[in-house]
Amino acid sequence: FELSPVVDDALRKGIPIHFVAEAEVLRERWYWYDREVASAQRHMRVAYQPLTRRWRLNTSAEPIVSSGLGVSLAQNYDSLEEVISAVQRIARWKIASASDIDGDGRYMLRFRYRLDASQLPRTLQIGSVGHSDWVISVERRIELTPELGR
Repeated sequence: FELSPVVDDALRKGIPIHFVAEAEVLRERWYWYDREVASAQRHMRVAYQPLTRRWRLNTSAEPIVSSGLGVSLAQNYDSLEEVISAVQRIARWKIASASDIDGDGRYMLRFRYRLDASQLPRTLQIGSVGHSDWVISVERRIELTPELGR
């Protein structure tokens, strides 16, 4: 994904932007809705630190709230391009264990990535409703085979 000029401008002005990556492993069923086997979320907060002139990326399994960062991993970067590259790159993320998946069913991985507009400051939440500049969303479905599970 590419950042829109509005989101890029907000980041450069020091407004933290939150991203959420969600993954679900579903077992396909023909007679009812697909059954969720496992799910995981990763919350990322990108913010500019004007005193150090560095970018900070906080990553957590839980939503990052303004009252505190909770348990999160923080990394610093020198440029916006570096931090966005880190946000776009997700590796070694355990979503389900092998014991959760039976060998006889068909499984699917549903992955969603989005900008969390609910974490924006209130004034931006009101102004961002209905504007496509604030919408960053990616969704993908992948059918799992036994080879992909290894």
